[in-house]
Amino acid sequence: MDIELNLKEERETIPNLDKLPFGRVFTSHMFLMNYSEDKGWHSPRIVPFSKIELHPAAIVLHYSQTIFEGLKAYYGTDGKIRLFRPWDNVARLNTSAERLCIPPVDPDLALKAIKTLVWVDREWIPRKRGSSLYIRPFIFGTEGALGVKPSSEYLFVIILCPVSAYYDEGFDPIRIYVTDTYVRAFPGGTGDVKAGGNYAASLKAQEEAKKLGYTQILWLDGIERKYVEEVGTMNIFFYFEGELATPELTGTILPGITRDSVIKLARHLGIPTVERRISIEEVLEGARTGRLKECFGTGTAAVISPVGRIYYKGVEYIINEEKTGPLARRLFDYLTGLQYGEIEDPFGWTITLEAPF
Repeated sequence: MDIELNLKEERETIPNLDKLPFGRVFTSHMFLMNYSEDKGWHSPRIVPFSKIELHPAAIVLHYSQTIFEGLKAYYGTDGKIRLFRPWDNVARLNTSAERLCIPPVDPDLALKAIKTLVWVDREWIPRKRGSSLYIRPFIFGTEGALGVKPSSEYLFVIILCPVSAYYDEGFDPIRIYVTDTYVRAFPGGTGDVKAGGNYAASLKAQEEAKKLGYTQILWLDGIERKYVEEVGTMNIFFYFEGELATPELTGTILPGITRDSVIKLARHLGIPTVERRISIEEVLEGARTGRLKECFGTGTAAVISPVGRIYYKGVEYIINEEKTGPLARRLFDYLTGLQYGEIEDPFGWTITLEAPF
């Protein structure tokens, strides 16, 4: 299926891209594709960035039938544009779609749409090391109808925004708050997919944590409220005396692409790495005794974010003297080196855009 190009006639003035607030500045164009029961997915097109008109009874507005992804494009030091594992984002988008009764998109077409849109708006990709072009594909139900059911109509959209660091702390350690009041996900729910409702349900706990001076929430399991699951926008890793550990995927944790990259990279570097159940008590005891050497989160937005302080039940626990640890730094440097084309890619994770698609 061909993608129709309906581009702006005049080149838009691009703002200073050296320092940008995350997710507030958007590029000149966006990708759209519609779905209807009689036509299936149809009319893929790239058009000028604009508002989207919705029926007041659109199913997404009332029943949250919406999914999304997040990935990045990078300007390398060699002047080439790279994407990092975009096919995995497309695959996960369709996994989320299946869970929320949304028709799957053709993976090849979705990847082509990402490549084409990035190429069209390539001048918006920041050149500064540490900055990138954030790519947000999302799908939502547009049928105007009240009543709990899957929508019969959908819109697939891709938008782009140039970004600097996700956290104000940059690569300095962040502080996280462990909640034993709120729960993110239960077995059999939607915790392992990128559904919009998951994030809406997390806002209350996140706001309470911010008021107390913490950057993110660390969620515990919904049954025993004993085992660590993930951070609000990241997966979580703990480096215990010679073992790098992350919570195993149990259906309530998002299978992060950066998470998977870190696991594979750490093993490639000879670091013993395991996926297992990790209790909050093991983490806190490790912080008390020094057995826990480092803690860090992983995700597309921040890549790797060291954690220097954990709050749980009225007590703060300091990790590695609130300093960025050597393992987090090594993994961060290696991953970003791959993304910016500074390191040879032995995994085949990156693709280079060199021509229109």
